[in-house]
Amino acid sequence: MDQRSGLPRQSTYQRYGSADIAFLGLERDGWRDAYHSLLTMPDWSFLLFLAVGYLAINAAFAALYMIEPGSIANARPGSFLDHFFFSVQTLGSIGYGVLTPRTRWANLLVTTESFVGLLNLGVATGLLFARISRPTARIMFSRRAVVSALNGVPTLMLRAANRRKNLVLEAEVSLTLAHDTVTDEGQMLRRFDPLTAVRQRSPLFYLTWQIMHRIDADSPLRGETRESLEARNAEILVVLRGLDETFVSTIHARASYLPQEIAWDRRLADIFTFAPDGRRAIDFGRFHELD
Repeated sequence: MDQRSGLPRQSTYQRYGSADIAFLGLERDGWRDAYHSLLTMPDWSFLLFLAVGYLAINAAFAALYMIEPGSIANARPGSFLDHFFFSVQTLGSIGYGVLTPRTRWANLLVTTESFVGLLNLGVATGLLFARISRPTARIMFSRRAVVSALNGVPTLMLRAANRRKNLVLEAEVSLTLAHDTVTDEGQMLRRFDPLTAVRQRSPLFYLTWQIMHRIDADSPLRGETRESLEARNAEILVVLRGLDETFVSTIHARASYLPQEIAWDRRLADIFTFAPDGRRAIDFGRFHELD
């Protein structure tokens, strides 16, 4: 079942951009792309990584302090916890004054750990700022697309909405039909055919946007049915981008529709209504419904 629509999914094709795809023969980058991994991992994984790293650094320095017995004043001999907590105080520049270094070895380690602490603080602060300040889009798309007549012409329709109550300036949308094709030589290729939107640009995107493509004589969808699209593992790709007025940064959102997520001879439900005080209103409770 597809999580977006609750419909059965094709067994022969996965949604474009799906993370559930095996990569065979790809050389691992290891730590060379660690920054990207730290920015894109879930919040709980990121916080767990920081916590484990913090504990590991302090445990490593505690073990180094214990190499020379008596190097830390007032630490109990052989107590890993005393040396661990001294490392915590050193790394955090706390310095309560109860546990203090008293040998050259301990002072060399304190110097090294202070430098490591500065690096750790800088890296953690930079990563946190990058994750928090990264502009994100709150654009929602209808779970289903429809094909119905509009002014006598079959038209592909879907809609998008800005879930934030702010403006997206100079918004642009692109539609693409992705499908398998076989060349004259018998080679299977993945082809991307552009679908011209009736309105590709909106100077101000605030509430909703009904995105449409006329299936005329020049449309790649002309004559297509659900069965023909399924036979070619077709998918409608939607990319919406614009300038977020709050972040003053470019944001983008994407969606895709498999053949079973396109309803033929149906219409998107009317979501415009009136509030109790008489003002025009949008009923988002019907956003995904069809008529």
